[in-house]
Amino acid sequence: MKLHRTARLALAAAVVTAFAAEPAKSTSGSAVAKSTKKAAPAPLPFVPASTGLEFIDTSFENASPVWYEQAPDQSILVYLMYDHERASPNRAAGHVHILLQAKPGSKLTLEFKNLENVYNGARGSIAREVRTMVISEDGRTWKAVPLESLPGDRIRLAVEMPGPRLYVARIEPYRISDLDTFLAAIRKNPLVHIAPIGRTVQGRELELVRVGYPQSPYRVFLRARAHPWEPGGNWVVQGLVNRLLRGDADAQRFLERTCVYVMPMANKDGVAHGRTRFNFQGKDLNRDWNRPADTRHAPENVALEKWLEGMIAAGQKPHLAVELHNDGNGRLHISGAPVPELARYRERMVMLEALLRRHTWFTEGSTNPAFRNAGTLGDGWLERYQIDGVVHEFSSNWIAGLKDYPSGKHWETYGANLATVFHEYFGTIKP
Repeated sequence: MKLHRTARLALAAAVVTAFAAEPAKSTSGSAVAKSTKKAAPAPLPFVPASTGLEFIDTSFENASPVWYEQAPDQSILVYLMYDHERASPNRAAGHVHILLQAKPGSKLTLEFKNLENVYNGARGSIAREVRTMVISEDGRTWKAVPLESLPGDRIRLAVEMPGPRLYVARIEPYRISDLDTFLAAIRKNPLVHIAPIGRTVQGRELELVRVGYPQSPYRVFLRARAHPWEPGGNWVVQGLVNRLLRGDADAQRFLERTCVYVMPMANKDGVAHGRTRFNFQGKDLNRDWNRPADTRHAPENVALEKWLEGMIAAGQKPHLAVELHNDGNGRLHISGAPVPELARYRERMVMLEALLRRHTWFTEGSTNPAFRNAGTLGDGWLERYQIDGVVHEFSSNWIAGLKDYPSGKHWETYGANLATVFHEYFGTIKP
């Protein structure tokens, strides 16, 4: 005879209660006093899945590690998983990339949990800066949707399933497979040189891409994806490289003045596994650049440091280094490193910001002179190597200069316009 699930649960509860009432036996067969034995708690009541949700899939490339449950109000509570910094209280959970599997037409409400991060030793919450997410049926064409902010550092997303599958991400993803496709497309171009310079903690190959002529008078370096949740820099780099390889008169003019070097994806392990901030040894790859890189814990930075020092030894030191990131605001982080030429460096960064405002949709501005985030690539390269460095953040919520939501297409356009920015920068500054 088959029992209904509710009847089976009731029967199981009765058995548990009856078992709890039996006195326990010792190895000698004597009974334990009933007064020392408490009844087992009753099982939780069964809540039928009435939302239409069947599964949250995280088995694909770059998916966030999450767990989830249904709340009594029928909303789906999605718990992000933290990654942690070595020898520090810092923890981070901000990457969102999941696949909803549910009945077409069902309306789902997702509340995201574990948003209380620890940053530089201080508690905070990313709920204050995450205001939008993106959704996609195929994982390629994305649409931005606003979030609802709730009391207590909570955010909620309401979606209606257009079909049986719907991807949800914080911002438009850029995966290792996307980078592989891009590199394959440009690899045979005579203006491109792609060299392996090292490996990640888990053994993934790290590339350094050169676009242009090594003998050009000026050199600019860009690095993307030190933090895995921040794909904007990948789109910017892709747009810049594609513009330089267009083959028109302007592209030729750009390359005659400036050779571009790119580390397109610094934290590949984190990108592969859908992590938020740190590498797989708990190191922030945009910190500690004011000292030699840690061979054991940050092989990604060791590889880049060796490449840079080789360039310097060969008389090919970059004149400008741009570290690309995403955050909730979007600004230029100007260095305050204690160097003799700091005032002159700041003058050059004022010129860079002016050119960004003139040739791109950048409007967010730069950090004030009192700000310093020691150990970032921009700060550390200025202090250790006398290379003008800057950290360029891109807002993950809104592009004020376009009055539109961020997208891979918008960031690619930004990257394409950087070619003009760099050309005029080196034509004006002449470092």
